Formats: sequence, C-alpha cells, structure tokens
Amino acid sequence: MTTTTIRLATEADLPAIVQIYNESIPARTATADTTPVTVKERLEWFRKHEPSVHPIFVYEDAERIIGWTSLSAFYGRSAYRKTVEVSTYVTTQRHRSGVGTALREHVLSACPGYGINTLLSFVFAHNTASIRLNEKFGFAKWGHLPRVAELDGIERDLVIMGKRLEEQVPTATGANLAQR
Repeated sequence: MTTTTIRLATEADLPAIVQIYNESIPARTATADTTPVTVKERLEWFRKHEPSVHPIFVYEDAERIIGWTSLSAFYGRSAYRKTVEVSTYVTTQRHRSGVGTALREHVLSACPGYGINTLLSFVFAHNTASIRLNEKFGFAKWGHLPRVAELDGIERDLVIMGKRLEEQVPTATGANLAQR
C-alpha cells in the first residue's frame, strides 16, 4: 500500500517542483515559458512563497513528489492581499489520475486559514483540462485576453477564471451574527 501526502513544500523539494514544471513546457498548454527553467532560476520564486502567506503544497506518493500547487500574490499591492493566483502542475505520467483534483481540494480547504477569499487561475483557452478542473471547483470565466501569448508562432488566448470563497458566517451559537 502506497502512502500519499499533501504537505507544505520545502526548499529541498524545489528540484522536483522544477522537473514537473518543465515537463509541462513542451505541450504548450500550461505555461508561457518556452524553454526549461533551472532550480537556480526558480529559487527566488520559491522564496517569495512565504509558507504562512502564499504557500506551495506538494503531493507525494510513496515519498515521490508527483504534483504541486501554489498560491501566489496577485498584483503585488496590499489591497489585493486576500486575492491569490492558484497554479497546479502534475507530472505527465499522472495526468487524469486525480492528483490535480486532490491538490485543488486541499488548497481550497486551506485558503480560509490564510485569509484568502478570492482565487484566480490564468489558463490558456486551449487548455481544456485545466479549464475543466477549475469549473469542477466552481471557478467561472471572469476574463478573456485574446491572442496575448505566442507559442511556436501561434497566438494564444488567455482565460482568467475566478472563484470567490464563501464568506464565513458565524453560527447561531455565536454572539454576533453577520449583518447582511
């Protein structure tokens, strides 16, 4: 029996995170990077993901990282601190095996603890698998940017998908019920 775990990423996980990310590049569906990135190039990105504010979670199966998801700052200004960009990547050998779903479930359940109330996902319009994953979790199309990326000479559209998390309303046992 194999053990699966979703946990906070550590810097020691960065080589596996980068490997999975780089696997996505040739398909031209999940990232605008067109050449592989290095661990050194992604180190600053990783360190900006302060675990108490913008975590990265990894999915381990039999002690091997096979997927990851991150919550990244949106737009970098304090008024947007409760809005994040969510990104999810799964090793190509495990696509359509439920890993992406498990990661998305985990990150959505963690968001309230981080004070997050709005999630955004930036997806190429031709990436139907990611669009379906977002829709499965209640994300809706909030924006469409036509032909903003060029991949191998083909202009590609970017879809902005968003989800507003349900506001936590105290139960009747609480002294102060939220005003509506």
